[in-house]
Amino acid sequence: MITALDHIAIAVPNLEAAVSRFLEDFGLQHDGNEIVEAAQTTTAFFSLPETHIELVHPLDGQGPIATYLEKRGGGLHHLCFRTDDIDSDVERLKTKGYQFIGDVPTPGAHGSRVIFIHPKSCDGVLIELSQPAEAPA
Repeated sequence: MITALDHIAIAVPNLEAAVSRFLEDFGLQHDGNEIVEAAQTTTAFFSLPETHIELVHPLDGQGPIATYLEKRGGGLHHLCFRTDDIDSDVERLKTKGYQFIGDVPTPGAHGSRVIFIHPKSCDGVLIELSQPAEAPA
């Protein structure tokens, strides 16, 4: 089941400048960066109560974010919904006719499992589903 808005992702052509803007100009707390090999991105995180802002930048100038930036420039990339059972949500949404980018969830930031719903299924908005990694016992 969808449990929360996890983050809003913004594609940025210059990660250092964007981090500086959110850190210095807006006064947000920078929670650090992470390389997400599966998505070919370097990602910077800024937490706000109950959600996050995620700045995504192409890793080594490659991958889908690089293509996005070439076509559209920087801007809102996707909305991410947190789920407690990504496999069930994917199956439920497939039965309703949603199309996904990829067949199965892949590794995401912070050890999560993620999958994207094609924008054609959501009025032009790219939607990510993310199931957080299980907490260690």
